[in-house]
Amino acid sequence: MNPLDYIEKHQESLLTTYHELHNLAEPSWEEQKTSAYIAEKLQGAGYQVRRFSNHFGLIAEIPGSSHQVVALRADMDALVQEVNGMVRPNHSCGHDGHSTMVLYTALALAASGLKPKHTIRFIFQPAEEKGKGALKMMEEGALENVSWLFGVHVRPVSELPYGKASPVIIHGSAGTIQGTIKGRQAHAARPAEGINVIEAAALLVQNLMDIRLTTELPYSIKMTRLTTENEATNVIPETAHFALDVRAQSNEVMSELKHKAKQAMEWAAERTGAVITCSAEEFVPAAAINEKAMKITEKAIGEVLGKEMVVPVCISQGAEDFHFYTANNPGLKATMVGLGCGLTPGLHHPEMEFQLDALIYGTKILTQSLLSALQET
Repeated sequence: MNPLDYIEKHQESLLTTYHELHNLAEPSWEEQKTSAYIAEKLQGAGYQVRRFSNHFGLIAEIPGSSHQVVALRADMDALVQEVNGMVRPNHSCGHDGHSTMVLYTALALAASGLKPKHTIRFIFQPAEEKGKGALKMMEEGALENVSWLFGVHVRPVSELPYGKASPVIIHGSAGTIQGTIKGRQAHAARPAEGINVIEAAALLVQNLMDIRLTTELPYSIKMTRLTTENEATNVIPETAHFALDVRAQSNEVMSELKHKAKQAMEWAAERTGAVITCSAEEFVPAAAINEKAMKITEKAIGEVLGKEMVVPVCISQGAEDFHFYTANNPGLKATMVGLGCGLTPGLHHPEMEFQLDALIYGTKILTQSLLSALQET
């Protein structure tokens, strides 16, 4: 059976799979049920599935006669956020949709009886939201012999309209800086005897707001968490913990922004007498552009939706750990398809929703991209 015909014929089961994955929502590194569900579907289609003892990622392949590999990647984890007054895992970033599309691409190609010259590999990755899943899968050899790598991400209506798609998403770099401020306790009636970490944090916030870089590319740095260990209200607090969200549209701007953040901490510490320490956490790099991979996905979008539905570039201020694959493998021909799907009110919103028929044409685009890449390799 032609794989695109398979997708058309199995629309109802594809959407059922999406709903089932949506209801399984599990946090990063805890995707046990999601992984088992996907593995069962793949094994039922005849795949040998490689699983791991220390995480829930998995890999499946259609073997080819050559050593080269064309690969497709999906992320599986959900965010943990407040939804209708309850904090729980919630698929508000679309990973359930991504897993559905990659899974049905695998099922369609298996059903077609395709005997490719080059191996086709399907990578289902944990912990994208922690910025660590791609690194873990590379440790497991997920990119061994991979020449081409494709991914997909649903996009909000502010970036891509419903029914259209882009051959590339230009994500920025993002990271979290975790820090601690140490001062000196004192009675609140004698503040001069202490070093108030809240005042040091307030000065740090002001210093961060004053950061200016000589670039036209978007960037931001904001304190997003501040806590102290005091319960008493009449004591100058000695310890505070903070987090900074740091974003830049290029890796070069990110490096400059981190340098400026370090200066801001040094100035706040010098003025207040506090000691400020920090460490970088959950960093992900900016997207790398590969024209050859983009041509493959652009052609696939045109064949599935029509050339008039191709949006040349999707620029996003968000970040994606997919770009570790390219950052750590400069010769890799890779791109991430941006899928317009009528997504509102936005990614990471607890009530995020999109038009589910986009999963049908998204799966077709991924399938066609793999078939085209097999011919190019």
